[in-house]
Amino acid sequence: MTRRGLLAPTLGAMVASLGTACSPLGVLNAVAPRDRGVRRVARDLDYGADPRQRFDLYAPDVAGPSLPMLVFFYGGGWDSGAKDLYGWAAQALAAQGFVVAVADYRLVPQVLFPVFIEDAAAAVARVAEVAATYGGDPARLGVIGHSAGAHLAMMITLDRSYMAAVGKPDLIRATAGLAGPYDFLPFDVASSINAFGQAPDPVQTQPLHFARADAPPLWLGHGTADVIVHDEDTLLLDARMRELGGRCEAKLYPGLSHEDLIATFSPLFRRKAPVLADVSAFFHRELGQVATSP
Repeated sequence: MTRRGLLAPTLGAMVASLGTACSPLGVLNAVAPRDRGVRRVARDLDYGADPRQRFDLYAPDVAGPSLPMLVFFYGGGWDSGAKDLYGWAAQALAAQGFVVAVADYRLVPQVLFPVFIEDAAAAVARVAEVAATYGGDPARLGVIGHSAGAHLAMMITLDRSYMAAVGKPDLIRATAGLAGPYDFLPFDVASSINAFGQAPDPVQTQPLHFARADAPPLWLGHGTADVIVHDEDTLLLDARMRELGGRCEAKLYPGLSHEDLIATFSPLFRRKAPVLADVSAFFHRELGQVATSP
């Protein structure tokens, strides 16, 4: 399938100008304009011994005494990606009034399910531990992810076992997923087969299976032109959460492809759709309801 959505021609031209080894979203990190008034305040903080168990922190230049925290997980089919390619996305969120962590996690084939999800939980727990040092409030912490990163974010939010295993069962207060795969059985593409094919019980890999009424509030965004992860995944999880009595918001963005959805965080493409404004409003509304830590 070749349809790529609204932004693909422009992103494709940018990639061609820099070489085929660059991904479209990586090119945004290299050459696109960024939000001002924010900066990276810490680099390569560790949450484990492996070189992939590292995260960076971004914060507004002028911040109040304590800001809500977000932990961002990028996509890449569970087998690719790097935090150094997503500084632009973290800066975009930080400019909305958050302290933002963007975390690496171990990838296939180095690890298989559930190790990358365990890494996500460990990263969030460690971010909370250092939050106050960098102006963040660990009592107001949310997680957000795109694509495979949205899968990680939903799994550590909905399946209680992951955050319980790191001693922080109630740490996550709100979660947003962008173009996330939440119900993708049977495994029928290389990325899911490689990452999850050895799971003893495939159902345990699916966020939809863990939907629950007492979950933190969820926000789900998806482009209607996404041919990599169809918007049906967002609609199914939203419907299941509502059926159970949970709090969930879903928004579809007409004409946006898989990469478009996160690319709209960049100032270069922000006018295409208000994804950044929508998800930021959700987090401010939900995280603002939690009392600030001493």
